[in-house]
Amino acid sequence: MHFVVSGEGQAVVLIHGLFGDLDNLKSLSAELEKTHQVIRVDVPNHGLSEHWQQMDYPLLAEAIIQLLDTLGLASAHLVGHSMGGKIAMATALLYPQRIDSIVAADIAPVAYPPRHQAVFAGLTSLDLANTNRNQALNHLTQAGIDTGTAQFLLKSLRRAETGFSWKMNLDGLIRCYDKLIGWSITAKPYTKPCYMIRGGDSDYVTAEHKDAIMAQFPQVQAKTINGTGHWLHAQKPEIFNRLVADFIRAQT
Repeated sequence: MHFVVSGEGQAVVLIHGLFGDLDNLKSLSAELEKTHQVIRVDVPNHGLSEHWQQMDYPLLAEAIIQLLDTLGLASAHLVGHSMGGKIAMATALLYPQRIDSIVAADIAPVAYPPRHQAVFAGLTSLDLANTNRNQALNHLTQAGIDTGTAQFLLKSLRRAETGFSWKMNLDGLIRCYDKLIGWSITAKPYTKPCYMIRGGDSDYVTAEHKDAIMAQFPQVQAKTINGTGHWLHAQKPEIFNRLVADFIRAQT
């Protein structure tokens, strides 16, 4: 995986969500690196990381452990948003001895129904060879994608010899999408500290998920940030960053 390291101290790995890259949690990194070594990663099939044809949570957890090995780290804290939160949870469940604590932002350890059909349709129907950024934005919004999400998605556009290409492996994400919204991890509960932060206006973590969360993460603490949706780290970054930083520092 492509990664960027900053700061010094006990290690914290920051893991972005679907369609994102290592810049998504950059403001959190700026807060944490005051006291910790922070590693921001591009998840495989995103950013500058390798393109995978097969992608599931056991493979992604293994990649996180390989990253720790590459950096010579015996253990680390993990912080992930959405898909990144699932990667953090999977890694903690499968390799508990290597993970000091986890923070999962607006995601539960459960299978979800498909909810990105409009995004995939908009991305795959965009004529990359004959567009500019304004036209691409209009295309995505006309495909039913809200402006904020469309602008976020277009951060993955890069110039090509003719027009643009995607930094992310769009075909690979479509192929593996069922695995990414699913959840098939079977392991003993992770009994170290876990913090789940949800957006008050989001439906990603609900009361229906409580039993599944407690069964897998019995030491979980939970917090809701009111007035935020799924993009809670971008909507109220000061509050989100403070909550995460206080939790991580309490574990060290």
